[in-house]
Amino acid sequence: MPALRGFLWLLGFLLLGETLVTLTCLPVSAGVVGLLLLTAWLRLHGGGLADIAAAAQPLIAVLALLIMPGVVGAFFILDALEGQWTAILAALIGGTLLSVLTTLWLMRRLMGAPDENASP
Repeated sequence: MPALRGFLWLLGFLLLGETLVTLTCLPVSAGVVGLLLLTAWLRLHGGGLADIAAAAQPLIAVLALLIMPGVVGAFFILDALEGQWTAILAALIGGTLLSVLTTLWLMRRLMGAPDENASP
């Protein structure tokens, strides 16, 4: 039952993101807006919920399958992307570098400084 409640929480924030994107005409994915709202809500309420974690674990296990439709969809529009390869490569390289740097920054910030007295 916790996984079902957690899935309903995730679905609720996705629908809230969809509503905000539709009402404000934001050029952002509804899923991204929903996850930002979920993140803000969790920060305000002091951390994660066990229900959301129970729903997220199975989804993480099949993450590649969740990404697959977008990859397959891109295969069918290759003709439309013909003159855009420089922009696509720049976006891929820049996005990868930004995600790695953001992950590093967050990891250092959340884990704190290493203890110098700790033995390896």
